[in-house]
Parts: sequence; C-alpha cells; structure tokens
Amino acid sequence: MNLPSSARPVEVVLVEDNPGDALITEEAFEQAKVAINLVVCEDGPTALDHLERATGLDGTTLPDLILLDLNLPGMSGIQVLENIR
Repeated sequence: MNLPSSARPVEVVLVEDNPGDALITEEAFEQAKVAINLVVCEDGPTALDHLERATGLDGTTLPDLILLDLNLPGMSGIQVLENIR
C-alpha cells in the first residue's frame, strides 16, 4: 500500500534491544515504500520517555503503531505495556 505524497507518514515506535532485529525491521519498512517515521528505542524506559514527550506540547505526535519486544532486559515489555495503559 503506497500512500499519496500528501499523506502524513505513519509514526512507528520500535522497542527492541537487539540491534540485528532492529535493523531487519528498519530494512523491511524501507522495502515497503511507505512513508514511515521510525523511532527505535533500545529499552522500556527510553520508550516511555519518548511516548511521554510525544504527548507533550512540543509538537510531536503519538505513534500510530508500537512494535514492542516483550523480552526486554530490565523493564520487560509487559511492564512497558502496563505503564502505557
């Protein structure tokens, strides 16, 4: 699915501690030929900080999609979900 050039990019947050998995995901989005703003967070606290800033008055937007590794070290993906909720 290709978006018209006037459509806003899809905002995606990837929470992934494995650089190889993050790279594979980035490459898949590049091949999709869809306008995507991808933010990669390496751990739960970083993702929560990003989401908190996105709800602020600084002009950023909430993501359309969050891809979350549930087996994160430290703060698990389940704990991240609990905090988002």
